[in-house]
Formats: sequence, C-alpha cells, structure tokens
Amino acid sequence: MGLLESTITGRKRRSSHAHVVAELGSAIVSGRIPEGSLLPGDAELSSRFGVSRTVLREAMKTLAAKRLVEPKAKVGTRVVDRSNWNFFDADVLGWRCESGLDFEFIEHLAEMRMALEPAAAAAAARRASNDDIVQLYAIAARFDDLAHTPETIAKVDLEFHLAIARMSGNPFMRSASAIVEAALAISFQLSSPAASPEKIDEVATNHLRIVHAIASRDPEKAVQAMRHVIDVGRSRIRSSLASSPHASGETAALVPVR
Repeated sequence: MGLLESTITGRKRRSSHAHVVAELGSAIVSGRIPEGSLLPGDAELSSRFGVSRTVLREAMKTLAAKRLVEPKAKVGTRVVDRSNWNFFDADVLGWRCESGLDFEFIEHLAEMRMALEPAAAAAAARRASNDDIVQLYAIAARFDDLAHTPETIAKVDLEFHLAIARMSGNPFMRSASAIVEAALAISFQLSSPAASPEKIDEVATNHLRIVHAIASRDPEKAVQAMRHVIDVGRSRIRSSLASSPHASGETAALVPVR
C-alpha cells in the first residue's frame, strides 16, 4: 500500500513485522528516538512488541535497509544521523509527513519534484508511444469532473504522474515515485483542488497542457508545463499551511483520514 492510499484510507499494514518497523521507524524519524542513540536490546524490544526475536531481527534488517539504524557487534543497534536516511523510501517519507509538515520540508519536496518530473516529461515527449499518449489523454480527461472529491482527484493525479514516469523510459524516474506520492498525499489533506470547481478546472487545464506538449513531441514545452503544475501545487500547499491553525509553530501533521 502506497503513502497516498494509506493516507486516504487510514489503513495500516497489520503483520507483526510491519508493526515493529512502523513503530520504531516513526519514533526515529519524529525524533522521539534521538539520532545517535542505542535502541534497547532484543529481549526488551521483543517483550515490548510481543514478537519473537526472529520477527524483531527481520524488522531491524528492514530499518537498516532504510538507513535509519546500524547494528554493530558488541555495541548494539544505533540510530544513524538523519543525513544518511533514505528519504526516497516511501515509509521514511510517510513517517516524515506524519511527524509534522513545515515550509522547509515542503520546499525540499518541491525542489526534488522540479529536478525529476520535468525531466521525465521531456523524456516522455521523446520516447512515448502513440498508445502511451492516448492513455495519458484518457487519464487527463478524468481530471475534468466537478464531482471530484479530494480522494478521487488525488488518485487521478498520482496515476497521471506515474504514467509519465513510466513513459519516460527511465527506470530511475519510476523508482523515485515516492516523492510524487508524498507531495500528493500532502495536497490531499491540506489543499485539495477538489475544494472548488475553479480549482478543478485549473488542474484539468494544467495537466492537459502537459499531455499536449508530450503529444507534440516538444520536450521544452513539456518541461515548462510540468514545472507550472509543480509550482501551482507548491503555492497551494504553502498558502494552506500558512493559514492553518498550526501555522504559529510552522508545522502541521499529516495523519491518515479515519
């Protein structure tokens, strides 16, 4: 289950392994377990979570793969510095969003989208097949629906951007999709364009421009159109965050909808 889907539905993965990973990962990313600290020993953690040592060891391997912890013989498992965390990992991004949003995080996320998605759109303009373009027009057409809810428009938005990543022909673009999904999950909760017919129309028009540019095989126009979509989304999120009740502390948590 992706970050956007879990934000919309509120559903969490239920296995013992996933529970341990989520509890420890969230505590690390939020700072409740500080960088540089040692985690409790296996016996204590197994007792706390009610899991076997085998499940616990697998959970630690998962957290290590996300570069949140590092086990060391005769020392224990230490939380690594946040500069080493894998923020391309969907779980790490999700825990970061849940720990509180701020203007700096929104800006960093937009910078990464600006670095990746315009390039993906340009590559799609060069490489997409005619069938790809027909499919992209079909997805874009689904934006233009005044009955959209925040959930439905967010799902169309994600499908659209993932399609362009795939059409780029570059596997690295698709692998970085967690960045896009995090931005759309934030938009879903804080500043959905489904809030008004005017915003729905704006989103539909802006995304259609991207398709037109790709269909005309114009990489430069595809870059400009994608940049505009990201800029509009960033501005909408920043405005919503600034006017929210959390703005005095410059943070707002992104939590699943129940």
